[in-house]
Amino acid sequence: MNFKHNRESDEPDINLIPLIDVLLVILIFLAATTSFNRLSQFDIALPQARADAPINEGLTLNISQEGLYDLNGQLIAEGQVADIAAALSAANAQEKDLPLIINADAQSHHESVVRAMEAARLAGFQRISFATQSP
Repeated sequence: MNFKHNRESDEPDINLIPLIDVLLVILIFLAATTSFNRLSQFDIALPQARADAPINEGLTLNISQEGLYDLNGQLIAEGQVADIAAALSAANAQEKDLPLIINADAQSHHESVVRAMEAARLAGFQRISFATQSP
């Protein structure tokens, strides 16, 4: 009788098929339960570039090329988000639910416009529009 065991022929094999099956089931489960909602802070009504529908009422926030802010003809001193929000809140306290019209210079920095939008959100404005001019 030959009881010698050949160790080289008994190497364990790793079967990858069940592992791949389990990973695919987990992937399908994650894909099915994921939510694809976009969250936004506020709705922005983009203005039409027509001259026959001007908006005369509301607060007007002007942004210059240098990044200076002007609310209805009054210069906002610092131009930081908290200062702009305070000025917008004070102006909105007099008459509730006014729309905010942002007049940004074409050469103004993106940061200035985003700062104004953040201040409008902090001040509680629900209706914001951007002014354009006819070509």
